[in-house]
Amino acid sequence: MLEFKTESVGMTESLAYMLGQKLPYGTVIALFGDLGAGKTSFTRGFAAGMNINADVSSPTFALVNEYRTGNKTLCHFDMYRVNNFEDLYSTGFYDYLDSGCSVIIEWSENIENVLPDDCIKIKIDKCDNDNERIIKIIGCDNIEITQP
Repeated sequence: MLEFKTESVGMTESLAYMLGQKLPYGTVIALFGDLGAGKTSFTRGFAAGMNINADVSSPTFALVNEYRTGNKTLCHFDMYRVNNFEDLYSTGFYDYLDSGCSVIIEWSENIENVLPDDCIKIKIDKCDNDNERIIKIIGCDNIEITQP
């Protein structure tokens, strides 16, 4: 497990940017964290690291946003309102997994039992200081990432 402390939204995005540069295309990332922890900010940095220039926003109401550049696609899911298999199936989640695109999932707590075994799990915890976060990354110990 890798663990980082970020002190601002910019540092969280920088950490995610480095990860977006280094992880292979087609990686599935499961984000865990409370409301306001920085999951969408993390996704914004990750997309930038994949060289995707997009206005990344929370897919809370759309359930999934697609961001594209050239031959790369990042599918950004929000599973906050997913309560059962039928809800999950209706999002097209399994089709996206089969497509080979990169996938990043907010509120992975709600679908943890169906996440791919090889997904990268990222837990973002708020600290006492409003801007600080502890970010724990499980599943990519072989990737070298430095503290932003």
